[in-house]
Amino acid sequence: MMIGKWWRSVGRSVGKCDGRYDGVRTMVGKASNRAGVHGSKLPNAKALDNRREFEFSPSLTPALNEFSMASLDVITTSQVYLTPLVAQRISHAKFLQIPLRQFTFSKHLELNTGLPKSTKLDEAVTLIENSSWSPSNLSSTPEAYTDLLHACISAKSLHHGLKICSLVLNDPSLRHNPKLLGKLITLFSVCRRLDLARKIFDDVTDSSLLTEKVWAAMAIGYSRNGSPRDALLVYVDMLSSFIEPGNFSISVALKACVDLKDLRVGRGIHGQIVKRREKVDQVVYNVLLKLYMERGSFDDARKLFDGMSDRNIATWNSLISVLSKKARVHEMFHLFRKMQEEKIGFSWATLTTILPACSRVAALLTGKEIHAQILKSKEKPDVPLLNSLMDMYGKCGEVEYARRVFDGMLTKDLTTWNTILNCYAINGYIEEEMNLFDWMIESGVAPDGVTFVALLSGCSDTGFTEHGVSLFERMKNEFRVSPALEHYACLVDILGRAGNIEEAVKVIETMPFKPSASIWGSLLNSCRLHGNVLVGEVAAKELFVLEPHNPGNYVMISNIYADAKMWDNVNKIREMMRQRGIKKEVGCSWVQVKDKIQIFVAGGGYEFRSSDEYKKVWTELQEAIDKSGYSPDTSVVLHDVDEETKANWVCGHSERLATTYSLIHTGQGVPIRVTKNLRVCADCHSWMKIVSEVTGRVIVLRDTNRFHHFAAGICSCKDYW
Repeated sequence: MMIGKWWRSVGRSVGKCDGRYDGVRTMVGKASNRAGVHGSKLPNAKALDNRREFEFSPSLTPALNEFSMASLDVITTSQVYLTPLVAQRISHAKFLQIPLRQFTFSKHLELNTGLPKSTKLDEAVTLIENSSWSPSNLSSTPEAYTDLLHACISAKSLHHGLKICSLVLNDPSLRHNPKLLGKLITLFSVCRRLDLARKIFDDVTDSSLLTEKVWAAMAIGYSRNGSPRDALLVYVDMLSSFIEPGNFSISVALKACVDLKDLRVGRGIHGQIVKRREKVDQVVYNVLLKLYMERGSFDDARKLFDGMSDRNIATWNSLISVLSKKARVHEMFHLFRKMQEEKIGFSWATLTTILPACSRVAALLTGKEIHAQILKSKEKPDVPLLNSLMDMYGKCGEVEYARRVFDGMLTKDLTTWNTILNCYAINGYIEEEMNLFDWMIESGVAPDGVTFVALLSGCSDTGFTEHGVSLFERMKNEFRVSPALEHYACLVDILGRAGNIEEAVKVIETMPFKPSASIWGSLLNSCRLHGNVLVGEVAAKELFVLEPHNPGNYVMISNIYADAKMWDNVNKIREMMRQRGIKKEVGCSWVQVKDKIQIFVAGGGYEFRSSDEYKKVWTELQEAIDKSGYSPDTSVVLHDVDEETKANWVCGHSERLATTYSLIHTGQGVPIRVTKNLRVCADCHSWMKIVSEVTGRVIVLRDTNRFHHFAAGICSCKDYW
């Protein structure tokens, strides 16, 4: 949809602003074109014309006196390109999270009204509007009204704010005070009355009263109420009024670009920054950096970052956070180490951002580095950070370390308990998980829905069928936690994995929700495990509607057909995938050796497999494995090819390549940790058990379902997964 058409559909109180968003792009684009920022090519500017003057409307005052604002008509500003920014005296670094001041009055208020600072807000408003007080006294102290409005903003009290607004607008010496106007706009926007905030702004008579702070108050009001387009239009209107934007204004405009995902306008604002005589502050660069990162302009972001003379912790955190969201884990780790090399320091927010990334790729060594940083710090770590640390250890297969962190925490919240329960669940330690749950209840901590997802999934992975069904009933009856879709999905998985397909189907038919993709997916997986073609076809049909582009669903039903030797149906599924442009996800495994993460793809790694060291270790390993009587289980290869080809394919699975690499590049006795993006196949599972026995190594394999801890030829899953 064209921008002009899109803006006409908005229909906000700013008026029928046909093409005004194009005006935004045009206005900020001028500076960008002249400055040549990143080769931006914005359209030529249209002339700004017919700007109307603003006047205070006398009709506003009686409406305020009656405290009935619904009848106020918002002035249509069809010729206006915007409205403005700045608000109160606040920290620029927290311009979007304005810390509203606590209820205190200045000495002016105390001296002129005799109010002590502890007086309640309603008493203060009553006294200040009392007719016994001389208006001339009060009008000489706008600071008193400023502090009173601060209190109204802090309490989000529209009722009291309307009274103060009436007093201000009725007093000629107050109604022309830009600071009070900004406070009134802020108050109404905080109370989600943008119509009143806009009315105050539009009724300004003297353009000199529209200082940058007043413009800012209006723009921030739009921003905090989820209207970034209007906030950006305010910024451009301010430019058209020949008011030079400050750091605060530019930051708000860039934040609007971030919310709108509009890189083009953001580049234009960057052009204005380049042309400024005065340098912008760190906050502006941080928001601009975030815009480039979130829109995928990593080269521009890196140029900006490298060119910044001052980079505070917030700057580094912003870059690290976006890299984490974009799953650019390697770059994020490199940036964190560079941050340490430059002795920037870090905040708990830095570590809380990096630890989940360590969890995703099982980067245990990096996670331990962060743990060491926490221990060295003089500051006491907060609970969210320790929860992230515990989660990292659990998702790297180190449950003992996770438990040490848990036991050492003096303060534990519900998330803490849920995290440690999940650590035990994904690693298959169901008995320990249930004991910990009992301790949780004895400690007086009430479980929630997340708690039971961890418990039920643990029962599903370990085959505790009866216990899982009983726990589901206890959740409803004993703990009064209403089952959600996630809990029903766990119950279906518990029953289905145990072979109770009919009971699982009955649960789906009788539950009070419409079955989700996760529920049908659980049923389809159970059908794959137990070879139930008929029910599997029903589940697959539902999944093709709910998730038409998920390759896993097609692969799973194809595997069911292949196990049943129904090759015609297998070919039909593959043809369906080809027609819909769906490709099977390639098996991929990775390991962290020293400070680097090595990635292997199924059937790949030719350079590594051709090396002398690989051939030597692989030959020795195969000789030892052959003596144990192992031979490849080619039934896991669901293709109609000869046995020799199947055997070669099995030996080229990514988890085997990753394990062999770790055997070569890690010392004797060092545990091997492999992460895979798909479910481990049955033959690789058997191969891992034998390798752990013949090499004396502990192998921790994490696939999409759970952890497998191989030691001395035995797996922690007990072959139930």
